[in-house]
Amino acid sequence: MVYCSTMSLEQEINKRRTFGIISHPDAGKTTLTEKLLLFGGAIHVAGAIKAKKAAKHTTSDFMEIEKQRGISVATSVMGFEYRDKKISILDTPGHKDFSEDTYRTLTAVDSAIMVIDSVKGVEAQTHKLMEVCRMRNTPIMTFMNKLDREGQDPFDLIDEIEQKLQILVCPMSWPIGMGKRFKGVYSIYDKKLVLFKAHGKQDQANIVEITDLNDAKCDELLGDQADQLREDIAMVTGIYPKFNSEDYRSGLTTPLFFGSGLNNFGVKELLNCFLDNAPTPVARDTSKGIVEPNTPNFSGFIFKIHANMDPKHRDRIAFLRVCSGTFERNKKYIHVKTGKTLKFSSPTAFMAQDKEIIDKAYPGDIIGLHDTGNLKIGDTLTDGGKFQYKGIPSFSPEIFKTCVNLDPLKTKQLNKGLQQLCEEGVAQLFNRINDTQKIIGVVGQLQFEVIQYRLEFEYGAKCRFDTLNYSKACWLEADEIVIKEFARTRQNQMGSDTHGNTIFLSETQWGLDREIKENPDILFHFSSELQTTK
Repeated sequence: MVYCSTMSLEQEINKRRTFGIISHPDAGKTTLTEKLLLFGGAIHVAGAIKAKKAAKHTTSDFMEIEKQRGISVATSVMGFEYRDKKISILDTPGHKDFSEDTYRTLTAVDSAIMVIDSVKGVEAQTHKLMEVCRMRNTPIMTFMNKLDREGQDPFDLIDEIEQKLQILVCPMSWPIGMGKRFKGVYSIYDKKLVLFKAHGKQDQANIVEITDLNDAKCDELLGDQADQLREDIAMVTGIYPKFNSEDYRSGLTTPLFFGSGLNNFGVKELLNCFLDNAPTPVARDTSKGIVEPNTPNFSGFIFKIHANMDPKHRDRIAFLRVCSGTFERNKKYIHVKTGKTLKFSSPTAFMAQDKEIIDKAYPGDIIGLHDTGNLKIGDTLTDGGKFQYKGIPSFSPEIFKTCVNLDPLKTKQLNKGLQQLCEEGVAQLFNRINDTQKIIGVVGQLQFEVIQYRLEFEYGAKCRFDTLNYSKACWLEADEIVIKEFARTRQNQMGSDTHGNTIFLSETQWGLDREIKENPDILFHFSSELQTTK
C-alpha cells in the first residue's frame, strides 16, 4: 500500500477508514478479519485457526505463542484497498487477559465492528469492550456470526444486545433459518435475497434482488421458509428503528448484520455498508484543544510498541496513528515529551507481519516507525506544535509478581527484555520505594505466560514469577507534602511507575476502601494517561 498520491489532503482523508474489530474470545473475530482481507485482495488464502501443530495459522496471528495456542494476544495492524478506499483494520486480542492492549488500540480507531457468536450471545468481554467504545462515542457495527450453526433466536439475540450493551439495534439483514435450515439472509439495507452455499463462493448467482417479499420468486427460492421470512421482516420493520447514518455515527444505534465468517457469508454486505457510512478520520482532543484531521501541520500519537516482530532482526516498532496533516519519510519531527528531533528513514505500512516502506501517510493511517527506544506508548509527534494527545490510559493491574532470574549470566538480557515488554504494554513495571525490587503488574494470568515465553525465546533469558500479596495499584494525586506523610507509615506499599508517578499498592479491597475514606485530600486513580509524567 504505497501512499504517493497527488490528491489534496481533504481527498486523502475522505478515502480513509480506520476501524478495530472487537469480540469475546472464539466469536470468530480473526476469521472475519481474514475474510475482509480476502475481499480487499490483500491475501489470497485464508488460514484456519487450528490446533497446536497446525501447519498454517490466521494471517493476523504472527507471534509464535499465538500460533501454538490458537488465540490472538497482540493487536495486529492490516491494510488494504477496496472500492477506492484505503482501509486499516486493527484486529485486537479477544482474551480478557490482554484487554489493556485492546483498550489502547481503540483510542487509535474511528469506528469498530463488534463480532458476536449467535450461539453464545453477548459475553462478558463484549460488554467491557462496548463500555470502552462508549467512553469515546465510537460508532459500532455488529456482525452476528455462526448462523450456519444452531444458535439463539434472532429476536432474543437483539434483546440481549439492547439490554446488556445498552444500545439500540438496527437490523440491516435478517437470517432465513439457522443451522441446518439456514438458507441465507434478506438484506434490508439493499432489499436483496442473499442465498447461502456452505463453503462455496458467494457470487451474483446467489444474490436475487427482491423489492417485494410477496413476489412468487421468494416462495420458489425459499419454499416453506418464505412465509416465516415475511412475518419476521414485518415485525423487524415495525419494532426496530430504521437505519440512520447520523445515529450510527453518534454511537446511538448499532447496525446489525447476520452471517457466517467461516463460510464468507454476509461479510461483503457488512463491508459495503461500512464503507458507505463509517466515519472518515475524526478530530481528536489534545492538551491544547481539538485538532482537526485537515489541519495542514502533521501530528500523531504512539498507541502500541512491539519488539521483535521479526525475530531475525531484533527490531522495535512503534505504531503511530496519523491524526492531522501529512507524515513524510525522512522529514524531522518533534518528540513533544522530550523536545528531541527525530527522523524516520523507513516508515512502514502493515499487512500483519508483512511490511512495506512508505513515503507519505495521511490522517487515519497506521504506520510503523523503527525505534531504538526513544518512543513510548502515549507519546505525541508533531512538526512543531507543542501539545499532547489525550486519552491513552494505563489501567490498574490486579495481579502482581516479582521476576526471579534463573540464569545470572543472562541478567542483562532479562532486564532488557522486561523493559521492552513493559514498554510494549504487555505488563506494567513498578519500583517499590523502600527496596530495589521490581514488581510486574498485569490484568490477567496469561500475560505472565506470554512474558515468560518471550523472555526465553526472544531474549534468551529464563525466569520464574513469585506472587506478591497485592490486589490493586492506584495512582495518587495530592500535594507533595500530603503524599510524603501518607507514605511515611506505608513504606511497603508505596512505589512509582516507569514515568515516575507515585503509586499505592493495596493488599485488599477493604484496605483500599478504608484508605480512600480516611484520606480525602488524596485522589486515588485507577487509570493513568501514559503521557502524564512528573
